[in-house]
Amino acid sequence: MRTTLLLALVSFLPGAALAADFEQEKLHNWHQWRGPLANGFAPEADPPTTWGADANVKWKVAVAGQGESTPIVWQNRIFVTTAVETDREEEKPPAEIAEAPGGNPFRIERPTHYYQFVVQCHDRATGNRLWQKVVAEAVPHEGHHLDHGYASPSPVTDGQFVYASFGSRGIYCFDVAGKLQWDRDLGDLHMYRFFGEATSPVLEGDTLLVNWDHEGDSFLYALDARSGKTRWQTPREPGSSWSTPLVVDFGSRKQVVVNSNKKARGYDFATGDVLWECGGQTRAIIPCPVTYDGKVFLMSGYPESALFAVPLDSKGDITGTDKIAWSRTSDTPYCPSPVLVGGNLWFNKSNSSVLTCLEAKTGKAIIEKKRLPDIRNVYASPVAVQGRIYFTDRDGTTLVLADASEVKVLATNKLDAPIDASPALVGKQFIVRSKTHLYCIGE
Repeated sequence: MRTTLLLALVSFLPGAALAADFEQEKLHNWHQWRGPLANGFAPEADPPTTWGADANVKWKVAVAGQGESTPIVWQNRIFVTTAVETDREEEKPPAEIAEAPGGNPFRIERPTHYYQFVVQCHDRATGNRLWQKVVAEAVPHEGHHLDHGYASPSPVTDGQFVYASFGSRGIYCFDVAGKLQWDRDLGDLHMYRFFGEATSPVLEGDTLLVNWDHEGDSFLYALDARSGKTRWQTPREPGSSWSTPLVVDFGSRKQVVVNSNKKARGYDFATGDVLWECGGQTRAIIPCPVTYDGKVFLMSGYPESALFAVPLDSKGDITGTDKIAWSRTSDTPYCPSPVLVGGNLWFNKSNSSVLTCLEAKTGKAIIEKKRLPDIRNVYASPVAVQGRIYFTDRDGTTLVLADASEVKVLATNKLDAPIDASPALVGKQFIVRSKTHLYCIGE
């Protein structure tokens, strides 16, 4: 019995040590969409406060194609996804073109050219491309919103492997040297009004979570991160969403929180069973959940506004009940996700420069509907570090605010490049991609 226990301990400790090392190391990296804590805050970073076209730009490299995904950073590597339209036209168009679910008021057309779906790895010190892999070449079955693209989901890495989702074009796992480990085709997504695909994969231990919400059969998938095989899949109602799931440690188990225009839900991480659900969201679900003080905060901002603070010990359907800690029906974001720092929620109204900051515990307003100077239309999500909060608008201007109870501008920085992708904060660097280039801002 002693021998068996000793062997069990020996076999357990390396895995536990590796997990502990990763938890510590990720704080110094930006390994996933919304950063090390999945809330836009980088506790170990300290990038510049000021920069410009000729100041504090360490390097700038061109990235072909289009992508709104965040650059993912692990130590000396930066991972980027993009979709590049080619000159090659489809040989035989389909006999029938599917109509847009929900109508097509923006007159979005299906493309007729092939696209290359690409994963790139860049050297963080120089910007030089270390490797590039074309994972698929295909004519997309649907178009996308003018402001969107075919490479919006951000990759995720644990420092050994990098996982990239192109939605309908597949999910791919590479080692960090660029060798393909596995790929998985989950079928085609059919998105509301042809608005495009966006939800990013989430890596938790040896499980990769994929939210597969669209106008057809929808699921939350838990895949084995080393093989791509399904561990479990939980059915969800049909309905498009663009929000990335959040994994939360609470009590004795982990939850997976998925926001949705039907009902937000908390799932048991181990089984996929529904723990709780809460309705009342708006039609377009884009902002990602964040958590603090035993609650998860669910936001949506189009065509109405909604914010719910849901206790993580909830059970069953709490829609419209006093189990909801607090809620709000104004000034919430449409595209940007909130940033949570110091127990406060900072967010834009819709896609505008109107700022609200709330105390997460109570919902009390600290800053209420203040228009920020020098920025206008915002798609990128704000990020925070060392008492500073960065808001980047679509014209490439980044406004730096003090983490304070009033709007206090520390700097206004201009890159003269259109930016929709959310930035990454790592070490002494602010890493962001424009529509055409990847930038590393650093002293």
